[in-house]
Amino acid sequence: MGVLRVLSVTMGRISTFRSYQIMLLLAAALAVVAFYYFGSEKQNFSSTTKRIKETQASHNTNRDDADLSTDIRFGRPESRTGTGDDLEGKLSRFHALMMFTKVDKSLNLQQKFQVVMRSMAKHGRFLEDEMLVLHYVSDAASQELGEKMLPELLLDATFRYEVVFHNVEALTEKLFPIVEAMQKHFSAGSGAYYSDAIFFLSVAMHRIMPAELKRIVQLDLDLKFRSNVRDLFQEFYHFPSKAVIGIAREMQPVYRHTFWQYRKENPKSHVGDPPPDGLPGFNSGVMLLNLEAMRHSTLYNQLLEPGRITQLAEKYHFRGHLGDQDFFTMIGMEHRELFYPLSCGWNRQLCTWWREHGYGDVFQLYYHCDGPVHIYHGNCNTPIPDD
Repeated sequence: MGVLRVLSVTMGRISTFRSYQIMLLLAAALAVVAFYYFGSEKQNFSSTTKRIKETQASHNTNRDDADLSTDIRFGRPESRTGTGDDLEGKLSRFHALMMFTKVDKSLNLQQKFQVVMRSMAKHGRFLEDEMLVLHYVSDAASQELGEKMLPELLLDATFRYEVVFHNVEALTEKLFPIVEAMQKHFSAGSGAYYSDAIFFLSVAMHRIMPAELKRIVQLDLDLKFRSNVRDLFQEFYHFPSKAVIGIAREMQPVYRHTFWQYRKENPKSHVGDPPPDGLPGFNSGVMLLNLEAMRHSTLYNQLLEPGRITQLAEKYHFRGHLGDQDFFTMIGMEHRELFYPLSCGWNRQLCTWWREHGYGDVFQLYYHCDGPVHIYHGNCNTPIPDD
């Protein structure tokens, strides 16, 4: 019995020792896992992109509440030709914005988005100390989709980039009081619908975006780049002194039709006539917005006042449905000095709807475009040629 008691005690101690060893090994394993998980703070974006988020968060604490709708999700802070951590504070940033709402519900919009982003990445070239900042005005569901699509669409980009999403509801809340009066003149239907205000974002972006954002290019989704997007930004340097917006002409007789009554009453007017001597109106598929110049232009801001808008709309008997494009076209008839005309190659519109709807005899006068095509615009769902 003594031997058995000794053996039992000995086995118990061995079992206890083994359990203790197992507990030690388990604790060590958990410590290693915790170190790699929490220590490296591994997430669904790179550590360098995480630093961008942290930097942006610190910057946002010093900005006004206009930036509460902004959230940088990911990016490539280094170019393919260098590391660039030492350049982050010295980068020149080029800002481009697209509307990205209801994309989650539309396969057509998703396909267009793939075309524009792949072509931008393919042809885009920036200098080592430059970064393209891509802004998307989006609802929550579309943002989630965009976050999944963009890393793959920009995989071949050789340049640095950041991706910024702006909440469409937050921007609409700020925008509506500014553009409410003009909506009845330039929107489909008879009322000023709250949700439609976002289609006038370019008109008043200078009032709701942070002051440090001085210039931005606004682009439609139905585009395809054939040239370097950086070259488009160089057009800002050609603006005349009073110009605040760069925009290409409308390439269909849209406004020949819209201004029919004014043209009838003023037969010698060039309003709605084709180029080169006429005033065909503008197309907002590609726009260069000098936000700083828009903020400082007394004339431009006066034209946003409800009384001035109504006065011009009555003078020209204007009733449109194309949002910001209509507004820019109408004020451009009176104040051409506010606009820098982009060449048609930067917004080569492909839609031919008006050719089959009453204007076939004059259509080619509007549609003709000399020079190289930098950006195709597949408006009214027109197929875009392959490269």
